[in-house]
Amino acid sequence: MPEELPGLDLDRLGAYLDEVAPGLVSGPLSGSVIAGGRSNLTYDVTDGTTSLVVRRPPLGHVLATAHDMGREFTVINALAPTAVPVPKAYVHCTDADVIGAEFYVMSKEKGLAIRRADELAPLGPERTADIAGRLVDTLADLHAVDPASVGLEEFGRPDGYLERQVRRWTKQAEASKSRELAGYEELRDYLGANVPASSDASIVHGDFRLDNALVDVEDGDRITAVLDWEMATLGDPLSDVALTIVYQEMGRNDSNNVVATATAAPGYPSVDEVLARYTARSGRDVSSIGFHLALGYFKLAIITEGIHYRFTQGQTVGAGFDRIGESTEPLIAAGLAAAKS
Repeated sequence: MPEELPGLDLDRLGAYLDEVAPGLVSGPLSGSVIAGGRSNLTYDVTDGTTSLVVRRPPLGHVLATAHDMGREFTVINALAPTAVPVPKAYVHCTDADVIGAEFYVMSKEKGLAIRRADELAPLGPERTADIAGRLVDTLADLHAVDPASVGLEEFGRPDGYLERQVRRWTKQAEASKSRELAGYEELRDYLGANVPASSDASIVHGDFRLDNALVDVEDGDRITAVLDWEMATLGDPLSDVALTIVYQEMGRNDSNNVVATATAAPGYPSVDEVLARYTARSGRDVSSIGFHLALGYFKLAIITEGIHYRFTQGQTVGAGFDRIGESTEPLIAAGLAAAKS
């Protein structure tokens, strides 16, 4: 009898895959929830021979436009022939009757999602710096992909991207806001009044960080896959760069309850080094990064508050969510500091 998983009926999944992807799996499925996700639910599923990954939205409160399974599936498929490493996308199911929500199935790639400093530090400063550099190179390579060349020319609306980002995240804040947040209005108003001219448009990941990639530490520290594409669109590439830096700087603070701490490992590059490597690889001007950093902290604060809301409603699966709401106001404060720097 297959194991019961929250949000995933393995019997129904197996029957569906037998129908739409004959031969992909055979026999009863078993699985587990993959730890580390703060948003969509991710499962490791196997028939004992083949291992797959299944992604579906959270069990309860879902923010508008977030948790888009079709979006993830589309961009992973499109990027398969490019220099950007992605899993193989097998099946996208829009019928919520199968497991209770839209979902998709992809290959399980070799490698580790490195989240903690004590996972990265044993590799030593040189390998740590090399892995971080490869992550930055991968981001630059993503931004170098011509959307039209991979069929993604209609994947988003790059004109007015930054203005829409401010509006979108403000709207999502209101959807999840259940308490007063110090500095929220000031940061929101700054962002609305100081939108810079966008740089050239590219495919943006929207949540690019070390633990959203797999690193094969047994084979040259290769990045084997970039994961979690739910926020991908066409937009300003500097928003990706800034959010990566936001995650990096938050990770150096071992008291945060929000992001992985791997970036605190010895050898991880500084902000200036990250920007220099990205500029060298991409050739882009990063002089407006201050606004983008403020927006990145704002986004992370809203994401955190959404998770806090779901936790208070008993709708988030997994451990470690009881203190996450404590991080929203410090993130807002960091955004204001970036805005004034």
